[in-house]
Amino acid sequence: MRDALREGFAHLNAGRINEASACCQKLLSAKPDLVEGHFLVGLIALEVKQTGNAIRAFGSVTKLDPKHGAAWANLANLFVRAGQAGRADLARTEAVKHADGNPLVLDLIGNVHGQLGEHEEAGRWYAKALAKEPDSIHFQINQANNHIFLDRLEDAEVLLQRVLENAPEHPNAHWLISGMRKARDRSHVDLLEGLVARTRNPRALAFLCYGMGKELEDLEEWDSAFSAFEQGAKARRSTLDFDEAREIEMYEAFEQTFTREWLDAGPAGNDDPSPIFVVGQPRTGTTLVERIIVAHSQVHSAGELRQMGHCLRRLGNYQEPTPQSPKLAEIGAAVDPAKLGGAYLQTIAKLRGDTPRFVDKLPPNYLYLPIILKALPKAKIVHLRRSPMDACFASFKQLFADAYAHSYDQQEMARHHARYFKMMQTWRERFGDRFLDISYEDTAANLEPNARALIEFLELPWEDACLAFHEQSGAVTTASSVQVRQPAHTRSVGRWRRYEQQLQPMREALEQAGVPLEL
Repeated sequence: MRDALREGFAHLNAGRINEASACCQKLLSAKPDLVEGHFLVGLIALEVKQTGNAIRAFGSVTKLDPKHGAAWANLANLFVRAGQAGRADLARTEAVKHADGNPLVLDLIGNVHGQLGEHEEAGRWYAKALAKEPDSIHFQINQANNHIFLDRLEDAEVLLQRVLENAPEHPNAHWLISGMRKARDRSHVDLLEGLVARTRNPRALAFLCYGMGKELEDLEEWDSAFSAFEQGAKARRSTLDFDEAREIEMYEAFEQTFTREWLDAGPAGNDDPSPIFVVGQPRTGTTLVERIIVAHSQVHSAGELRQMGHCLRRLGNYQEPTPQSPKLAEIGAAVDPAKLGGAYLQTIAKLRGDTPRFVDKLPPNYLYLPIILKALPKAKIVHLRRSPMDACFASFKQLFADAYAHSYDQQEMARHHARYFKMMQTWRERFGDRFLDISYEDTAANLEPNARALIEFLELPWEDACLAFHEQSGAVTTASSVQVRQPAHTRSVGRWRRYEQQLQPMREALEQAGVPLEL
């Protein structure tokens, strides 16, 4: 039995999925309650992206052995990725309780904290994993990512150099290094070109291509940069599932459900005035505006928090198989707003700092805008507007973690933006007196008047530090973590026109949807 189990794990580690599955069938036919047999089934399901099968398999493990920390950690990770925050919390609690020092479990727990926006806590768990296996490349990469989020760039670079000393072709390390500094010559580009030519794994290829594209833009080699982004996007898209029909259903359900009449009726929410939500599309200046705000002495940056969506799902006992669903509209309409506001404030208590106000800068919270207004009626909401072609292209040329699956195809990106654009028009018609629209282009070009209007909207006294936002240190939990430490500039305004010919599919999709190319 043990030999067959070892054989099954060996097949999985070698990528022989069919052989590993055959071993599992043989093992579980002979012994249906074999804990490690079910665990192997879960790992195989993870490898082939069968989330439901993985949850069932790891669930079987925890029923047979309630102290199996690795199974609980995998369940927590799967639940948080599916948006089932309540189940993720329970599984994470069990994983922590039964963590027996296995570094893979410690790392997984860190990953769950990171996905929940708890980056300081994530870093502590990554450090525990690294203490157990200091030469693990996987653990070093996770901790380096965490350091970048938390503005510990020197610590990140030390780890990444260690990775490349032992694995000179590691794609993620090369991508992270490309993003940490501006390219001055082609030395790293030439190295990346060689790696791209001999890389077949699509996820690895995406890292290398996006790193190369970024550096080629630094060097103003525009055509070569676009070719790299396009190749990287195609590779990344091949690894992702994006259910566009499901997203359309969800957006329609939100627009049908959340009317001004709904907002004005029913019970009141939590009247805490401390939250400031900065929302919009990614790569549209949300981080720039956040840094202007948190340069104020009375405001703390809590980062990109997913807690509003997680709390909504917890209170509504959300158990849909995907994180996006029309069911969210039904839950949002029925939830007690005071409970939702209170739950949100409770779950971010350790993240909000000790200042009177804090910023939650998760761009997709625009979807929840009316729910936020209901649950936290004294919260402030700032919405970033950016010209659609620049916004779409900025996302298309950015490699995200496990978010924004629509952004790797020009037409999918444009159609998603059109849905967002229409939704924000709807929210503006219904709730426009309750949030502030601010233009990225105008703010970048005319910082002081926009910064003053922003601080006035937030009902804060003016502080000159808000104009020197780039001088502050601290966590920046976003793809803009390096760029935002520069003064405001307009170099990215209209950049899409450098690629006007290559971006015709994106342009045509926006025009077909009736979205202006520029605002």
